[in-house]
Amino acid sequence: MEFTAQQIAELLNGKVEGNPNAVVSTFSKIEEGKPGSLCFLANPKYTNYIYETQASVVLVNEDFEAQKPIKATLIRVEDAYRAIAILLDIYNKMTDKPKGIEKQSFVHKSAVLGKNIYVGAFAYIGKDVKIGNNVQIYPQVYIGNNVTIGDNCIIYPGVKIYYNTKIGNNCIIHSGTVIGADGFGFAPNDGEAFLKIAQIGNVVIEDNVELGALVTVDRATMGSTIIREGVKLDNHNHVAHNVEIGKNTVIAAQTGIAGTSKIGQNCMFGGQVGIGPHITIANGTKLSSKSGLSNNVLKEDSLLMGAPAFDIRAYHRAYIHFKNLDDIVKRIDSIENKLNEK
Repeated sequence: MEFTAQQIAELLNGKVEGNPNAVVSTFSKIEEGKPGSLCFLANPKYTNYIYETQASVVLVNEDFEAQKPIKATLIRVEDAYRAIAILLDIYNKMTDKPKGIEKQSFVHKSAVLGKNIYVGAFAYIGKDVKIGNNVQIYPQVYIGNNVTIGDNCIIYPGVKIYYNTKIGNNCIIHSGTVIGADGFGFAPNDGEAFLKIAQIGNVVIEDNVELGALVTVDRATMGSTIIREGVKLDNHNHVAHNVEIGKNTVIAAQTGIAGTSKIGQNCMFGGQVGIGPHITIANGTKLSSKSGLSNNVLKEDSLLMGAPAFDIRAYHRAYIHFKNLDDIVKRIDSIENKLNEK
């Protein structure tokens, strides 16, 4: 479909600067802009491309100041990054979505399915499952007994959802993710084989959660492993038994969270972060990539780095000394040798 710059501006409460009748039918990156496409500029790092791009329309922030002539039509908005997210979501919703239940799938007779459902080939839906309206379940998805899934969810191919899992509305679960597998619970046995501790709890995922590909969320030993509303987990994350992740927390790839840890709201973790067991992390905490946390974080909005993690400003100061450690040791050795000669 085609839209004019003016139509897009009205949708975003933006202001057109240039040709309001410029037409676009697709999206592009600003550095790869082509005629008929729309792109955006939010990161100053890419500012030089706006003077060269062949895109027909560019979204920019209200305070953007051009230093040279620009060929493209601009749409000034409050937040270009948020504006492009809105447009991409609208575009995605306009694309055709599969519907109906394909013949090769299995749906237990006791399962209750809502309206406008899609169930792909070789998907399995178990006993007493309840699925809301407008849910898409792609091929080779397994949904165990007594699972509940809310409205407007998308479950991509190969997802495995164990029994008793509760999933809210507007959730997206990407391919290969496993929800509700046993937590890692084993008891020592006087030198014999470890005794497995039965994991009899479940997983609860609230509304508007998105789990990337190959995420694993373990069921609780007792009670629930809980992922609160608005949480976003990148690919290859592991959430252990009885963990609770607070509202609107985002976690980058390859992070591991050990059992029974409690993570607050609005936290942000970089990639490859490690969280130890039984740890409490305050609201708004930010952990830099590769950080390792073994103690509670009690101060809200802390910014930490390192393994073990500590205040990022102190880390940067310490790192300066670490880089010079070899020279420092040589200087100390030299001083000691001179003292010993006396």
